[in-house]
Amino acid sequence: MSLIKLDHISKTYVLGDGDVEVPALQGVDLTVNTGEYAAIMGASGSGKSTLLNILGCLDRPTGGQYFLDSQNVATLDDNRLSRIRCRQLGFIFQSYNLIPQLSVVENIEVPLFYQGQSERRCRERAVALAERVGLSQRLFHKPNQLSGGQQQRVAIARALCNDPLVILADEPTGNLDSATGKEILALLDELNRAGTTLLMVTHDDHVAQRARRVIRLRDGRIASDHFN
Repeated sequence: MSLIKLDHISKTYVLGDGDVEVPALQGVDLTVNTGEYAAIMGASGSGKSTLLNILGCLDRPTGGQYFLDSQNVATLDDNRLSRIRCRQLGFIFQSYNLIPQLSVVENIEVPLFYQGQSERRCRERAVALAERVGLSQRLFHKPNQLSGGQQQRVAIARALCNDPLVILADEPTGNLDSATGKEILALLDELNRAGTTLLMVTHDDHVAQRARRVIRLRDGRIASDHFN
């Protein structure tokens, strides 16, 4: 079943006083089905970060249509895009983006509070997810008391808390040593086997080979798209 469909997506950034235009994406067509695990690759400036931002409803395309679960989100206003990010998408960042003043379980709870969930429901869900990613003994530790791998596990649990349609991961092992990175990739493999749709930006060919599909961008266009 088609979960994501991009139809001739373009994105142009206007610099200075509007006299300089920089094309970041140029006519990208892409379909992602429910349950897929795809890696997005490309050199610096290829458009992969712009593509991830558009897929995550963090930015709007200049042209084209973006269908997420059959809804065209390309032209929605900020409030509706915010609701989609909160309820339908999960994000994993290279730098974890945890709130330093909050504990593990409180960081995981954050997206649920924005949905108006009760404190009891938030805590139950957060504890269950912490256990799922192997942090049941670290529930009340702050981020600065955790290793990089543990912090990324918190970020993964947080991304899962709203039961998202798709998880978008931006260089999820970029700040980790190779052994810890393999542990995080094994966790992502497990999530995908359980049915989670994953889209991951990476510059690392070894990381990309963990995905079932590799999409390579060049100069704002899809240069290749193949299944492993």
